[in-house]
Amino acid sequence: MNTKKQLFSTLLILIGGVLLVYTMIDEQSSIYFKIVGIIFLMIGLFRATRVWVDDNKKDESNE
Repeated sequence: MNTKKQLFSTLLILIGGVLLVYTMIDEQSSIYFKIVGIIFLMIGLFRATRVWVDDNKKDESNE
């Protein structure tokens, strides 16, 4: 189950990064691409850290 969450979070991070790189390469790109890229990146990072924290709690309880 956690691998699906991690995959989705990774995809959000990658999509956000690609959008931000695209706006740096293309000078005529809209500001909305930057905004959407940052939003995807931040949501992906937030979800990824939540999954990582949940996984670390499980590891500590097993020891």
